Formats: sequence, structure tokens, C-alpha cells
Amino acid sequence: MAYLVDTSVLARLANSSDVSYPVAVRAVVELHRRGEALHVAPQNLIEFRSVATRPLAANGLGLSVAEATSKASIFESAFPLLEETPSIYPAWKALVETLGVISKQVHDARLVVTCHIHGVSHLLSFNAVHFARLSAFGPGIVVIDPVNV
Repeated sequence: MAYLVDTSVLARLANSSDVSYPVAVRAVVELHRRGEALHVAPQNLIEFRSVATRPLAANGLGLSVAEATSKASIFESAFPLLEETPSIYPAWKALVETLGVISKQVHDARLVVTCHIHGVSHLLSFNAVHFARLSAFGPGIVVIDPVNV
């Protein structure tokens, strides 16, 4: 099976002092052990840079630009990057219009359609509730919390 690794998992992997760091590491190691294909999308890396360079006081990781760049490079090496394609936008538009998606969930919707376009069947995320309504759209995806791996 193919998995998209959500930004919520990347943020934990980048912060060894996070209480969920061991869970994130264990889930990734276990999925690799099982032979699962783990991917990231460009959007995940964009979101990661945002959270990584945001101050701790603003719910970020407080990393320097150099530290965030270094961590993102590690993720790019560890997880193949799903290509941005012209078909993502019309699929995203159909999803958000059909389900009436608004606010921050428009970003989650884009990750879901990126999975659809690339035939990725699973999404590894600490924010499974964010994807609950979106996951059944189209061919659907299975959202897995790292705790359950």
C-alpha cells in the first residue's frame, strides 16, 4: 500500500522533545518494515516549513531557516515526493465544491485529492478527525493515526 505522510507526522519527527515523537518514529519504522511506500507531497513540505519556522509561542517548532531546511531535506530523502500535476486543481475544486469545504480544511482537501491522483490509498496523520469527512470522497482514502500502526 502507499501512504502519504501528513505534516502533523513530519512535525513530530522533527521534534524529538514532542510527546508524540516516539509514536511517529515507531509508525514510520513499522510501515517501512512492512514494505509500505511512504510519500510526501510538496504541500506537506510547504506546510512543514511554515510550522517549523513559526515561534514556539505561536504553536510552531521555533527552528531557524537552516534547521527547517535541513529537516525538510531529510524528509525529501526518506519519502519520495509526489509530483504536482495539473489534474490536482480540478479534482480539488470538485471536492471542495461538492462538500462545501471552507477555511483550513481546503488544505486537507488538496492532500486528499493528491492521494487520489497518485493512487495513494492511505494517509498517516495525527489529525485523523480533520480528514474524516473528506476521506470518503471519490475513490476514498484510509486515514491512519500513527498510534494505530
